[in-house]
Amino acid sequence: MTGEPPLARRAAAEFVGTGALVAVVVGSGIQATGLSQDVGVQLLANSLATVFGLGVLILLLGPVSGAHFNPVVTLAAWWTARRGGEGPGPREVAAYVPAQIAGAIGGAVLADTMFAEPPVAWSTHERWAPHLWLGEVVATAGLVLLILGLARVGRSHFAPVAVASYIGAAYWFTSSTSFANPAVTIGRAFSDTFAGIAPASVPLFVAAQLVGLAVGAGLLVLLFGGPGSRARARPADDPVASPALPAPPARPAPPAPPAPRIKDLLP
Repeated sequence: MTGEPPLARRAAAEFVGTGALVAVVVGSGIQATGLSQDVGVQLLANSLATVFGLGVLILLLGPVSGAHFNPVVTLAAWWTARRGGEGPGPREVAAYVPAQIAGAIGGAVLADTMFAEPPVAWSTHERWAPHLWLGEVVATAGLVLLILGLARVGRSHFAPVAVASYIGAAYWFTSSTSFANPAVTIGRAFSDTFAGIAPASVPLFVAAQLVGLAVGAGLLVLLFGGPGSRARARPADDPVASPALPAPPARPAPPAPPAPRIKDLLP
């Protein structure tokens, strides 16, 4: 693509963006547990901070790297490119994924250090249960479907709001509180705080997220077809944007001018 930033700059944006995202998740979790003993309030504070932080990061860094911040999103975009759509090639994937993982670890260390926690402390928060793995499949599949679906219908400009809103909702409607991101999952293992995950729980969380990637990609093809069958997006000002809305009434034709009378034609 003409005018695309160099790969090193895009990888740096993925490193910084993923690190900042994990710092928001871990830091807000530490702050919340220090301010309230109510787990519901703690989760509310953590989810709200994540929604706002993620939206800002996508808006800021999207023009540089696409603001993936997530190996699942990078792999989903690569899969789309292989099927004839737009997306990163193998070089981009090889640069993005390590940058995302390294950024996530750095973000967790930064958050711990800001709150006077040990910079690296393996989490003891066990997240090991089939219903949690199912929650990760659901959360990740929905995320992949949302991001690729917006691109398919030409509405990627809504991604900052849509993706952040979805993650905020998935905090509450999934049993796992929606990690939906292998890099973030690995990073959160480095913090023994509210948002942490025990290292032993990481592999199956990541495996569930990869299953969610496959499910989300399958749902994309089922609902929108392949990359060649691009869905038509109606303009925002189209009053018939939804088939549930009635068609606007047809405007009546202007009345014809009256025929001239015979006496008006005489001199």
